This record gives sequence, C-alpha cells and structure tokens, in this order.
Amino acid sequence: MYFSGKRILVIGGTGTIGTSITKQLLKENPELIRLFSRDEYKQHIMKEAFAHDKKLQFMIGDVRDYDRVLQAMNSIDYVFHVAAMKRVETGEENPMEAVKTNVLGTDHVMKAAARQRVKKVVFTSTDKAISPTNAYGATKLIAERMIATNDSNPHTVIASVRFGNVMGSRGSVIPLFKEQILEQKKITVTDLEMTRFMMTLQQATDLTIHALKEAKGGEVFVLKMPVVKLGELANLLIEETCGKHGMNKDGINIEVTGLRPGEKMYEELMTTDEAQFAWELPGMFIIPNDKSVTYPNATRAQQTTYSSANQPPIPYNELRRILKEAQLI
Repeated sequence: MYFSGKRILVIGGTGTIGTSITKQLLKENPELIRLFSRDEYKQHIMKEAFAHDKKLQFMIGDVRDYDRVLQAMNSIDYVFHVAAMKRVETGEENPMEAVKTNVLGTDHVMKAAARQRVKKVVFTSTDKAISPTNAYGATKLIAERMIATNDSNPHTVIASVRFGNVMGSRGSVIPLFKEQILEQKKITVTDLEMTRFMMTLQQATDLTIHALKEAKGGEVFVLKMPVVKLGELANLLIEETCGKHGMNKDGINIEVTGLRPGEKMYEELMTTDEAQFAWELPGMFIIPNDKSVTYPNATRAQQTTYSSANQPPIPYNELRRILKEAQLI
C-alpha cells in the first residue's frame, strides 16, 4: 500500500475533505496522520469521531503562520493542503484575507515542504479558478500558477487538483436547500437554469489521493464530473425532503434571487488553452506544466473547454440515484 508506514500531514484536516481523506488514509496503515487546523473545537469533535485513534496527531495552527507550518511538516512524507478561505461572498467582502490564506498560505506550504524535504504535496483548487470572476477564484488561480512554476526544490513534487462543488460539504447548496425547506418553507435559487459541476465527497477524496500518488510535478488533475441544473436539484430536494417529513411539496416556494456579485451562470474546469496540452483518462484530465511529460494509458484531450455550459445535465433520476448513494436524501 502506498501510504503504509508513511507520515502524512493534512492541512485543513478537520474540514469535510480533510476528514474524508483521513478516513481513507487510515485504511492503508500509515505510521502517522498529523491534522493541522486552527479550530480547537473541530479538532475535539474529530478526536471523538475517530475514537482517539493513536495514529492521529492534532496540531493547532494557521496556514498563514510560516513557522508553525514548518513545524507541522517536520518528519512528514506527504502533504494534503486542503485549507482555504472559500466562501465566495466572504472573499468578495474581505479580498485581502482571501489572499493571506489562499495565496500566502500556499506559499508557506511550498516553502516549508521544500525545507523539510517532503516527498509530495497536493493542493486542492477549484473550478472557480478558471476565468475567475471573484476574489476566491482569483486567489486559487494564483496559487495554482505558483505550484505549476515551482522549482525551489527538486526533492519535493507539488501538484494541484481542481474540484467542482462537493455535495454535502460545508457551504454546499444541498444542506442549505434542505434547511430552507424545513425551516422557511421555501428555497432561494440564484437562477433555475444555472449549471454546476458536482461531485460526491468520495469522488473528491479519491481524486485527491490519486493525484498525490500520480503527481510528477506542477500538474493540475481535473475530475470528469456530473453537471447539475440548479432548478432540477431544487425540485428533487423539495420532493424528497417533503416526502421524508410528511410535508406538502406544493407548499414550498422557489424564490429566484438573481446572480450575486462574482457568480457565473456556468462553471469551467478546463480552458481551451489548457486542453491543447492536456491528457485524458477515463475519469479525469491531467494538465501538465511540462509539455514534454507523458502519462501511460492516457490520450490527448479534445481541443475544447470543459464547461458545465457545454455538458448535458444529468437526468433527474440519475441525480436522485447519486444523492441517495451519497446518503444526502
């Protein structure tokens, strides 16, 4: 097993993705998983949830603090950097704070990893980094470019993985919609025709771990994922939530609010320019920084953008199946 006997650091380890990665890594019998985050309460909850597993070591710290990040990487083999300031509206209102966490924090991770001779680092990015229209996406784009051009230490391989929306994670519309149905008897939707890439938590976890294993340095790994139309998601959640709680679905209104600052009607995971050099596997694209790098069993990607605007939304019943499998309905 790849991680057997290894020492792993998960930065932002008490978040949704970090917790799921930890569960998956424990199956491979690592020597240590160090969880680095700034929220002592979430660390307490996670300790309880994992029954105080002795392989887990919790460390309070902030990715903005280079010295603490350096300490966290002491004797570490692999790093998953999943910490971020990621709420779009918060980034719009506090752009410099987003820069401090997402850009300067990533710089700290890169420098500390090189200094501590970490073998590999994977950084989690977002579809909002493509043609960004908000501060969150812009900071993630800069962080991606920093990683792609990293040549500070040949002993440390650093790559990025680009996510869509993770179903059921903190900030996801799914728990928000369900809460609105039960408490407000309505759902607020930006636009019924808006499309989004959505992936399950397990898909996000598997992609991140796979990216670290396969990384050669500077790549962006992009998962192929379902496209969901928000109007259909809203109707499905109304139907399922009302059925589960014995409510009349006709009494739930859908209120269309319009686009908020920094929002798009669709999202992109790969641009046409990136596609010129991308490789394609059955479940993902790989965008190498070094154009001479090749990947076994991969073929050249089509020369087109990978956007939720040009991918067909999944059928209603398929969306229902995915949400049920993910235990979200």
